[in-house]
Amino acid sequence: MPDLSLFYGLLAQLLPFDCLQARFMQQALAGLFLLAPMTASMGILVVNFRMSFFADAISHSAFAGVALGLLLTLDPGWTMPLFGVLVGLGIMLMQRRSSLSSDTVIGVFFSAMVAFGLAIVSRDRSLARDLQRFLYGDILTISDGQIIALMGLFVILMAFLACCYNRLLYIGLNPTLARAHRVRVAALQYLFAGLLALIVMFAVQAVGVLLVTALLIVPAAAARNLARSAGAMFWWTMVISISSAMVGLLLSAQDWARTATGATIILVACAWFALSMAAAIRRRQRLI
Repeated sequence: MPDLSLFYGLLAQLLPFDCLQARFMQQALAGLFLLAPMTASMGILVVNFRMSFFADAISHSAFAGVALGLLLTLDPGWTMPLFGVLVGLGIMLMQRRSSLSSDTVIGVFFSAMVAFGLAIVSRDRSLARDLQRFLYGDILTISDGQIIALMGLFVILMAFLACCYNRLLYIGLNPTLARAHRVRVAALQYLFAGLLALIVMFAVQAVGVLLVTALLIVPAAAARNLARSAGAMFWWTMVISISSAMVGLLLSAQDWARTATGATIILVACAWFALSMAAAIRRRQRLI
């Protein structure tokens, strides 16, 4: 496995705070530095596609994936993302093939995943203790192997977005019109669902099942209040997501705070959203 000490040291120099001198804090910082841009860019598409419930269903499939891995004595680090991708592709397949509304299809999968996870845990109550860290999240426990996996996913996602971002926005606006202009709607939707599922699974590690949807939605929603174009929204979302992750990590490490890192990150993002709403209201009043 590659030695990431140089990478950690560089990040610590960029943010020279005492709390970031510990190795586990440097690992957490590296994980957030990679994860935040990915959730930011995918969050814009989730908002445009109106897929927040989809992301919520994927995050809850993590519960079942981890439980299944623990029950079968397999590494949950592999079973969780694999199960999440299968669920994401299954939802997309059912949405495309069924006459039911998207919310109905996602609701069925959501219910099935939660029930499946609870059924597995009910067979062995000792599994509940192991599942708690996935329920609430703990970025401070991220490993070198997971960071390397995040690096690989980061490269793949940025390449995908560089090639397909505008076409994905087009599909979000009008899939029928996009298909008429020879955009490969089905292929892009499946690729998007698979990558989103992987990112959600890694985000569960940072903020937990309960808050992972907020990590995608809140920065994008705040950016929409501040931006006046699609390009501006992309960069605003990046700024809000990365700053929320960094500030949340630093605040949670302070002696006077000692709060959960994931919850603190989301609270900072919500503060951004409150400021953006105030700015949007003020701008609207000027136009009246």
